[in-house]
Amino acid sequence: MSGGPAFVNPFHRPQCLAAAAPSGKAKLTHPGKAIMAGGIAGGIEICITFPTEYVKTQLQLDEKANPPKYRGIGMFGVFEFLSNKMRDESGKLNSTQGLLCGLGAGVAEAVVVVCPMETVKVKFIHDQTSANPKYKGFFHGVREIIRTEGLKGTYQGLTATVLKQGSNQAIRFYVMTSMRNWYKGDDPNKAINPLITGTFGAIAGAASVFGNTPLDGLEAHKYKSTLDCAVKIMKHEGPRAFYKGTVPRLGRVCMDVAIVFIIYEEVVKVLNKVWITD
Repeated sequence: MSGGPAFVNPFHRPQCLAAAAPSGKAKLTHPGKAIMAGGIAGGIEICITFPTEYVKTQLQLDEKANPPKYRGIGMFGVFEFLSNKMRDESGKLNSTQGLLCGLGAGVAEAVVVVCPMETVKVKFIHDQTSANPKYKGFFHGVREIIRTEGLKGTYQGLTATVLKQGSNQAIRFYVMTSMRNWYKGDDPNKAINPLITGTFGAIAGAASVFGNTPLDGLEAHKYKSTLDCAVKIMKHEGPRAFYKGTVPRLGRVCMDVAIVFIIYEEVVKVLNKVWITD
C-alpha cells in the first residue's frame, strides 16, 4: 500500500488552536485612568455602604452623627503608578510586589486625604453630640477647626491612620494580586468575569478586616498618641475592645471592596476604549 496516494485531510486546522500560547505582555493601566475609575467606583460604593459604616462608627464611639465619609479616589492611581514600575518584562506583578504597591498606595492615601477627613469626622461627631454644638454643619466644622487649630488640627492620629490604611491596602492588593495571578495562569490578559472579581474583592476585604481591626479601633478613639490610645484601651476596656465593631465592619468591607473592584475594572475597560494611552 506504500505506492497509494497520500491521504489529505479535507478539514483545515486553524493554527491558533494548535497550541495554547501565552498572550504576550499584560496591558498596563494609565494612572490617570485609575484615578478616574477609582473616583467613580468610590462614589458609588459610598452610596451603597454608608449605613453599615454609620453602625460601625456608633459602636466604636458610642455616639450618633451623620457626617460624610471618604473612599479612596487616588488609591488606584498610586497603585497603578507604582505597579507599572515594578512589573516584569511580560507585565506581570507578583504577590510581594502587589503588597508593596498596596502599602505605598495606602500610606499616600492616609497622609493626603484619609487622616484629615477622619480627624474632622470624629471631631464633628463629638461636637454634634455635645450639649451645645458649635458646628452648623460638616463643612462649617472643617472651616472652624482649621481657623482655630490650623491644619495640624486635622492631622490627629496620623500614625494610626497610616498604619491602618497602609496595612489595609497592602493586605487587599496582596490577596487580589495573588488570586488574579492564580486565575489568569500563563495568560496575563485573560478576562475576569465581574462576579469573580467581586468574589476576590470580598475575600481580600475580609482578610484586611481580620488583619487590622485593632488599628481601626485606635484611629477611631483618637487619644494623645497611638501608643497612649492602645495602652488606655487595654487598661480600661480590655483586649476585646480592639475588635469592637468587627461584625458590622466585616459585612461593610467585604461588600465595599467587592463593589469597588468590580466597578473599577469595568470603568477601566470603558476608558481603554475612549482614552488611548498606549
